[in-house]
Amino acid sequence: MSTPQLVVHHDKDLMAQAAAARLITKIVDAQSSRGYASVVLTGGRNGNGVLAAVAAAPARDAIDWTRLDLWWGDERFLPEGDPDRNVTQAREALLDQVPLDPKRVHAMPASDGPYGADADAAAAGYAEELARAAGPENHGPVPVFDVLMLGVGPDTHVASLFPELPAVRETERTVVGVHGAPKPPPTRVTLTLPAIRAAREVWLLAAGEDKAQAAAIALSGAGEIQAPAAGAYGRARTLWLLDAAAASQLPRSLYPPASP
Repeated sequence: MSTPQLVVHHDKDLMAQAAAARLITKIVDAQSSRGYASVVLTGGRNGNGVLAAVAAAPARDAIDWTRLDLWWGDERFLPEGDPDRNVTQAREALLDQVPLDPKRVHAMPASDGPYGADADAAAAGYAEELARAAGPENHGPVPVFDVLMLGVGPDTHVASLFPELPAVRETERTVVGVHGAPKPPPTRVTLTLPAIRAAREVWLLAAGEDKAQAAAIALSGAGEIQAPAAGAYGRARTLWLLDAAAASQLPRSLYPPASP
């Protein structure tokens, strides 16, 4: 378990641009040292903001997009192409603008996909895909992701792990179906905390005053069942990327001065 580190930016746009630069650097470094990189994407306004900032960054051309594996932390269980699906939004923000290898873009199944309307079967299928991608060096049922990004909800949820619901209590399976989520749509597919914790680095993104209380709760020592964001951490590093509004309820002693 890595101790959370905080970086606070003046506003959400600067946060997105800085996170994009940080992500590009991580991908390039991983490809230089190992030949490929593996990243888990998140949806929501902050996750899509980072992807749009990557798309706008000239440095994006330093990435060998054909040697990048993309996964998702969760997905709304909706038909393929639905505008509310995370993968649809990611394609619009970045993915359709770069030369990715389609075989390395691991979207979670849609509700009109091979598993039909069975979210639990779709989750099991995605878990199998993760397991196939995990090599002996990973020592587990998922690849060791270089970076796994998560948005933080106002209720402290990350991915589709909501406070007190069964998915956040899962300790064995790496991917589960979610039913009755308090945020629409109610049916989802999500990585579990054990899968999230397989990542080398976990980045939690929060911007806006509506995220301030969630950040304060998650970073105050709250339990992961009540505050799922508190249970999301990486093997080597856990990084909270915030804007000033989201950090407004944190003790000043907890984080460094705002980054440019």
